[in-house]
Amino acid sequence: MLSEIHEFLGCRTPQAWVDAALADQETMLVDHKNCEFKAASTALSLIAKYCTHADLINMMSRLAREELVHHEQVIRLMKKRKIELRPLSAGRYASGLRKVVRNHEPVKLVDTLVVGAFIEARSCERFEALVPHLDEELGAFYHGLLKSEARHYQGYLKLAHQYGEAEDIARTVEKVRAVEADLILSPDAEFRFHSGVPAA
Repeated sequence: MLSEIHEFLGCRTPQAWVDAALADQETMLVDHKNCEFKAASTALSLIAKYCTHADLINMMSRLAREELVHHEQVIRLMKKRKIELRPLSAGRYASGLRKVVRNHEPVKLVDTLVVGAFIEARSCERFEALVPHLDEELGAFYHGLLKSEARHYQGYLKLAHQYGEAEDIARTVEKVRAVEADLILSPDAEFRFHSGVPAA
């Protein structure tokens, strides 16, 4: 599954990002908590918007529950490590990907699902990059999350193919892949879980 994800993504996480994450694990965990909540919120928004799509509703309902459990798990981990809850501005990553989404249906839904697949795939790849360098507790937790993110990536992509045309999806994947890789490899002013290379 990891080899499939590496192939799907346009690049690997730069070592400079890994170094920044290890140096600021507090911000990493706060933003990770926020990401899990946003993932659940996105799933619920899709259920509300596409209320006649039974397969989408079933998958997104399960995904939202799972992401909220992860959100709670990160909060418990933060409490154990005496990391305070604090507001943190959103990074540029998700909004940068959403710019690729077309505005008319049914391709808006399909593009949104492809973007979701990329976010989940990148999360999985980032967990993989971090796990070997973390303490035993956090490493084990992130290794477990890696598997669920891989499953979510597959689910998003499967739904995209269910509601879209294969050739159109292939073009969208290429387009999103290029934008996503640029967001990951270009300098980023602030460190976040999905940020690019730390600006000097």
